[in-house]
Amino acid sequence: MSAGNKAIVIGAGLGGLAIALRLSARGWQVTVLEHGPSPGGKMNRWESQGFRFDTGPSLITMPWVFEDLFATAGAKLPDHVQLTLVEPLADYAFADGMRFQVSASLPQWLATLRKLEPRGDERFLRFMALGAKLFALSQRTFFRRSPADPPDWASLKALRYMPLRRAWGSYQRTVRAFFQTAHLRQMYERFPTYVGSSPRSVPATLTVIPYLEHAFGGWHVGGGLYEIVLSLSRLLESRGVTIATGQTVVRIATQAGRACGVETADGRLHPADVVIMNGDPSDLPRLLGQANAPGLPEADRSLSGFVMLLGLRRRLDGIAHHTVCFSADYAREFDDLFVRRRFPDDPTVYVSAPSRTDPTMAPAGCEALFVMANAPANDADTWDEPATAEARRRVFARLRQSGFPDIQSDIAVSTIWTPRKMADAYLMPGGAIYGTHSHGWRKAFLRPPNKHRRVGGLYCVGGGTHPGGGTPTVLLSAKIVSDMIARHEGR
Repeated sequence: MSAGNKAIVIGAGLGGLAIALRLSARGWQVTVLEHGPSPGGKMNRWESQGFRFDTGPSLITMPWVFEDLFATAGAKLPDHVQLTLVEPLADYAFADGMRFQVSASLPQWLATLRKLEPRGDERFLRFMALGAKLFALSQRTFFRRSPADPPDWASLKALRYMPLRRAWGSYQRTVRAFFQTAHLRQMYERFPTYVGSSPRSVPATLTVIPYLEHAFGGWHVGGGLYEIVLSLSRLLESRGVTIATGQTVVRIATQAGRACGVETADGRLHPADVVIMNGDPSDLPRLLGQANAPGLPEADRSLSGFVMLLGLRRRLDGIAHHTVCFSADYAREFDDLFVRRRFPDDPTVYVSAPSRTDPTMAPAGCEALFVMANAPANDADTWDEPATAEARRRVFARLRQSGFPDIQSDIAVSTIWTPRKMADAYLMPGGAIYGTHSHGWRKAFLRPPNKHRRVGGLYCVGGGTHPGGGTPTVLLSAKIVSDMIARHEGR
């Protein structure tokens, strides 16, 4: 591959930065065009009066995937960002008053499980054994290659890791086969929301998600996860990669059936040998000139979120880095989200307090909170002032009922991110955080492909494509695409 090959990356989200780094390491000349005012996409930052907030992901898993990316540029991850294991992993509060913490220490968590239900520790270990098999299978297949690629010998050999029971039906039924108590079932049924989906509709193979968190922990990045974006941006700059912000791509140019560049809103044409889309893949038809392209149907969209970033004037006693306050009726909540497609009357609320682990996130004696409840990704929801105020009221009502400290009078700074604001800022349909949901086998495992089926030289990277949402899988998508480009685009 000659050093003269040019690549254009549409979007400077985590996937766009990762593919830019990998291609630059292979000798490509890379330009990244970002619609927003700063790189990072959904993995961004908001600061006010000494408070610092991540606006997107609030922890990372599979840290070796990040180490591998930095190694691509001849760098070492610890030289750029500092990772801290979060302990406990989370504090769970239930509507009936039950409360317990999940420890990153396996012996401590097993001791808690023995108290929560008879033989709870044994049931959990069998659940983890299933997750371990699925993870081993995924590493050698789903996480390594595109489903569109023909299987190689390594993929075929990986079939020995395929579980024969409990892995191929409903995720919810599998969880309920392992755990007896309503509290543990509700806790583990929450994990498919990590990819914007319902536990009732996703395949049981997604049990790999709780396995990853238990087996490898959840990690905080010193200074906030946006430090990863800043570090990657600096590495790219040192390699001569251009990251141009405020550049909205309005068209992907093609010639003889191949992508040959992009046009930005200012009318400028940027020629390229390959184009990589780090935005929602459902927008590709429009960018390729199909003016009436339908976009991503609402019924196929993943969840969005209602997010409040709150800076408090005081420290909170007794709270964990991560807290989940469950709704009183989880089944009704998912009906609200996916059937009635409305913000829940009683939402489950997730609170991340990174200042518990990292004092640099807030001024001395203060607290920085990321508060989120799931919401549907609807086009018609304007999220005007009354709707936003009502959602805020419901979130605080759930926090109060779950025993979370009363914080409303202590708020020094705040901002709210609604699905509409996310849709406008990140060009996501309805604010759908992960593109399509993962309901059913086709949606879970045949996501929009990494390589366009009809247009040569056009690729997709990021959470909307294979292998899916979440920071480590986004980085894995960049590795898959880099390898595909090396195979298909050699000159």
